[in-house]
Amino acid sequence: MIVEFPPVETADPETGLLAFGGDLTVGSLELAYRSGIFPWPTENQPILWFAPPKRAIIEFSEFKVPRRLERSLKKSLFTFRVNLNFAEVIKNCAILTNRKNQNGTWITDEMISAYIEFHQAGFAQSFEVLNGNDELVGGLYGVLINKYFAGESMFYKETNASKFALIQTVQYLEMLEISWMDVQILNPFLATFGTKEISRDFFMKKLNQALSEPA
Repeated sequence: MIVEFPPVETADPETGLLAFGGDLTVGSLELAYRSGIFPWPTENQPILWFAPPKRAIIEFSEFKVPRRLERSLKKSLFTFRVNLNFAEVIKNCAILTNRKNQNGTWITDEMISAYIEFHQAGFAQSFEVLNGNDELVGGLYGVLINKYFAGESMFYKETNASKFALIQTVQYLEMLEISWMDVQILNPFLATFGTKEISRDFFMKKLNQALSEPA
């Protein structure tokens, strides 16, 4: 178990790489997220830990759903569930991420096993989308500690299923009196929903405030 990370201010100013090595035990992962750090493993390499200079977040007060998407989802037969099958969600995220090779990321077998244990410990959460036949067709998973939530990855097997998952997850988190979501790295998909980047210093202030509030 990792007992201490370097200060986030010492991360590489361009890539955000802070440290490498260690493990993905429950204690190490909890310490990382509480410290504003996340793992980004790659196959056959030491675990890489990041604290980027810019952090992508979704402020729920600024969250926006494109009108065309909203109309389309109203016609869908999707239903939303929470923690129905965490293992299947992360495995499906791994398949999609690995196929697309998004930014070189890779949800490794080690990471899958570690986050299943993190889920069993009560930290990692899954959000599922079922179609009209009760088949798992989309979802996302993330980490929830007190009033802090970090979205990790999502997948879809039917059009708009991952978008439905994101929208419903935001609504679910709002019911828990959570006001924002850490999505780590900005991408075009997230930008369509009003995601923005903030400085690491501002992110750390928001993180510490969220962690100080009881679940």
